[in-house]
Amino acid sequence: MVKPLSPFSLKDCIREGLIRKIPISAVRAKNSIVAAEKWLKEAKVTFDAKAFNSSMMCSYLTLFHSARSILYRDGYREKSHYCIARYLESYVTKGVLEEE
Repeated sequence: MVKPLSPFSLKDCIREGLIRKIPISAVRAKNSIVAAEKWLKEAKVTFDAKAFNSSMMCSYLTLFHSARSILYRDGYREKSHYCIARYLESYVTKGVLEEE
């Protein structure tokens, strides 16, 4: 079982409006994947240029947009990066994603 970093759970995120139900959107999901791919390319370029701080930020945005695509596909919108992680933990609990 995944243990969250704080006691703020996915249910708390939903209750507080930090994860909100929206219409399912394959278009938004696809656009987030496209954005993630662009950020990944930039992460590689900045890494090769030894701009490690920039590469780290680009890598983070790659992960953010990848995770966001899952929310859009499921019909949710985030208002908190922390709550995206809580949402993805539900996929770990279901055995769809690995904890690592």
